[in-house]
Amino acid sequence: MSRGEELKELAADLLRAIERARRVGLPTTVYLLAMALVEVREAADAADGEDDGAA
Repeated sequence: MSRGEELKELAADLLRAIERARRVGLPTTVYLLAMALVEVREAADAADGEDDGAA
């Protein structure tokens, strides 16, 4: 599994965690997970760019 694929899987896990935190009413947790999701998506995009450049 490539780094980009691992990061996309992590992003999906974060999305699920955000939804669970929303359901149980943890707004600070939702915010922190959302910030982590932004960083993971940026890293995934960068990894995809590196993969495209290598081809």
